[in-house]
Amino acid sequence: MEPWFVYLLRCADGTLYCGVTNDLARRLARHNAGTASRYTRSRTPVTLIAAVRAPCKGDALRLEMAVKKQSRSRKLDFLRTSGPPAA
Repeated sequence: MEPWFVYLLRCADGTLYCGVTNDLARRLARHNAGTASRYTRSRTPVTLIAAVRAPCKGDALRLEMAVKKQSRSRKLDFLRTSGPPAA
């Protein structure tokens, strides 16, 4: 089974963006090319600041929703406890 990732990006304007993918490098490249999401299109370049591996897509989507419901400071705390970005 292919691993899924929940990732957090820092946009050029300082905002945070959370998403899920099963190919982290490809998704980051698409964000920086302006083709991955409407939100990041005008906020490039983006930088990967955290990624957490999830066992399946469903778990990744649930974790993404949990992260998105948090305040900015709580999202940053999540980053500090998640460790270095997954590759």
